[in-house]
Amino acid sequence: MTAQASGRFEVRDLTKTFQTDEGPVTAVRDVNFAISGDMFFTMLGPSGCGKTTTLRMIAGLETVTSGEILQDGSDFRRMNAFQRNIGMVFQSYALFPHLTVFENAAYGLRLRRASEDQVRRGVTRVLEMLRLDGLAHRFPADLSGGQQQRVSIARALVYEPGMLLLDEPLANLDAKLRVEMRDEIRRLQKSLGVKALYVTHDQEEAMAISDQIAVFSKGRLIQIGAPYEIYARPASLFVADFIGKANFLPCRLGPQAEGAAACTLKGGAAFEGVRLQPAVSGEEDWFTPDMPGLLMARPEKLWIKAADKAPDAPRGRAMRIQFLGSFVRYMVESAEARGPVIIDSPGFAEGVEEGDEVAFGLLAEDATVFVAAGADARGGMAA
Repeated sequence: MTAQASGRFEVRDLTKTFQTDEGPVTAVRDVNFAISGDMFFTMLGPSGCGKTTTLRMIAGLETVTSGEILQDGSDFRRMNAFQRNIGMVFQSYALFPHLTVFENAAYGLRLRRASEDQVRRGVTRVLEMLRLDGLAHRFPADLSGGQQQRVSIARALVYEPGMLLLDEPLANLDAKLRVEMRDEIRRLQKSLGVKALYVTHDQEEAMAISDQIAVFSKGRLIQIGAPYEIYARPASLFVADFIGKANFLPCRLGPQAEGAAACTLKGGAAFEGVRLQPAVSGEEDWFTPDMPGLLMARPEKLWIKAADKAPDAPRGRAMRIQFLGSFVRYMVESAEARGPVIIDSPGFAEGVEEGDEVAFGLLAEDATVFVAAGADARGGMAA
């Protein structure tokens, strides 16, 4: 393991403001996180959320408006590119078309004035790791997209960086190759023992390879956590909606105590002891005065039956049934929910066909109730 990989990397109150003809635009605001060891840390969010700008500031490709970037307590911004010891992998590959695979991979070592013996040994080692040793004398134009991305990774790893930065590295690959390459990147990163900062908008990709995920929205870091934590215990409606699929059912609130609440859906179905999560600032539009709560549940946590088999359960109509191999997805239209109710069942529900009236439900422990700011325990908005 490299020395830098074993240390602590931290950003504090990182902010970036661009000056435009329309005035200042803050792309990143007060971002804080820390990573150490060989953590695989992913910055996830939709386009324009600030994740790539954050990565570019860390790489020194973008100036910092305010805040700190620290490596073991030292100001990272005062280090030159060599001292930062960063490997960078771009979405566009950024290979030199007139150089062979070998020379593209050797570029970082040659910049560092390594000896020819060091170059030969270093490049040979990294090309073997990436299964490119038989392609050393080819040019980028003679390679597939996946092979070109492997070369860009080889170039980033050849001088043994302490930290690897990857900006949407798989976006230009087809679906099957993306899955193969994400597993390869994770394997290499762990085998080399380096930190990785990875940027993507693909939720599945982030969930599959990350130790920790930082979810960004509108320039702010909304939540940091392990993949399961982000999925199962979202800290905001944005995170719940952005990560995977989620169902949102408006509800009235009952008594609240010790981080849990009772709630009642429009049709009268009631739940006790649902995990309580206050909505964050800016999410007020999700609620109505008479329904200041939103019951959130993931599709795999809901059950579905023919309507006559659960007469007291919420109602809807099965508009679409999709067999997806390992599960069956039901799309249910219901007045109980914001948008279609998505139910992922391990098998076909007996007696349920497209167009049928159905009943659906869930267990209280499998849900979260988001509460609007100002909602009181009687289920209305506080005065």
